Amino acid sequence: MNARLMQVLVPDIGDFKDVAVIEMLVKEGDAIRPEQSLVTVESDKASMEIPSSQGGVVKALKVKLGDKLNIGDLILELEGTAAVAPAAAPVAAAAPSAPARPAPSAAPAQLPPAAASALPPHASPSVRKFARELGVPLEQLKGSGTKGRITERDVQDFVKRLVAGSAGAPAAATASALPGPGLSLLPWPQVDFAKFGAVERKPLARIKKISGANLHRNWVLIPHVTNHEEADITELEAFRVAMNQEHAKAGTKFTLQAFLIKACVSCLQKFPEFNASLDGEELVLKKYFHIGFAADTPNGLVVPVIRDADQKGIAQIAKEMGELAAKARDGKLSPADMSGGCFSISSLGGIGGTGFTPIINAPEVAILGVCKSVMKPVWDGKAFQPRLLLPLSLSWDHRVIDGAAAGRFNAHLARLLADFRRVLL
Repeated sequence: MNARLMQVLVPDIGDFKDVAVIEMLVKEGDAIRPEQSLVTVESDKASMEIPSSQGGVVKALKVKLGDKLNIGDLILELEGTAAVAPAAAPVAAAAPSAPARPAPSAAPAQLPPAAASALPPHASPSVRKFARELGVPLEQLKGSGTKGRITERDVQDFVKRLVAGSAGAPAAATASALPGPGLSLLPWPQVDFAKFGAVERKPLARIKKISGANLHRNWVLIPHVTNHEEADITELEAFRVAMNQEHAKAGTKFTLQAFLIKACVSCLQKFPEFNASLDGEELVLKKYFHIGFAADTPNGLVVPVIRDADQKGIAQIAKEMGELAAKARDGKLSPADMSGGCFSISSLGGIGGTGFTPIINAPEVAILGVCKSVMKPVWDGKAFQPRLLLPLSLSWDHRVIDGAAAGRFNAHLARLLADFRRVLL
């Protein structure tokens, strides 16, 4: 039978419209089988994989990451002689799914040997999303589920082995690693807690599962150093209170963290190595300024991102922070709301403390921790004066930044907060 060009369209995906493409599962030149997943899309309800109705070789992709799809939209063009098989229903992440099976007409002999050995990893959309959030390459995992399906536990076990030095790390993580044996860790203690007294068990929140694995990886793989500083915010706090009084009727609330974001942008512009990421043996210096801030929610810690903070005023930053914090508490943050960050701020100002060691949010290279401001007597050369001091804790990646640069960054930030007019210079 002669080869022919076939179009693969988005099938009936139910009550979903304008769903965003979040993952491309095939590329031009791939040989695919009927019912093989082509792209992963995500709505506000669930993520799902869209399968191919036909088999053949991908000649042209007609969608890209971020595109919005609806029923009937063209996904790609295929060249081949495979018979048309009924389109499988998209696999939704919100519901359990059976392992994908090739249609009867898609015999393995129809695929070239290379393509047969390079099929995409067998995993559900929810597991794919979980692996993306942790930076785990699914192609390096062997699935323990039915017919080799990769499970969430497989992803978690990979991260544990990586931390213990027994799993292959992604290229970006290993390229800069020093040669030598991995970490030699004792097994985790197995304890029957109930024999010592009453206990209660409850599942760990999903956000804490994700953030916990990320924090563990970051703490182990990044050589952290933390510098501590105090900033005199006496005048800044008086100005902030005055602005809130003036704009009370307009509903604008000026927060200290909004001023911190603006000051940190100024520091990143002055010290560009802090606005960077390691990519193998290269340093990626970013020309944009997206600042993440840690938001505490009932389910755990999340980090929404203020995009293009260099182009926004304090009032707009404060407004966006309020909106993102509300979405975080309601569990409505989208992946876009938490992606693209260059530098993060973690504030315990409303709780207390005199300093801490915040963990860097990879692939960033620094993070600022802020504690509760306190009134202290400060010598002005003639007498002690009551001044409001803000504790600052800057953690930085020693592979990229040295102690002198970190000290200058902290000192410059303290000067900006002491006299905010400097931000305009």
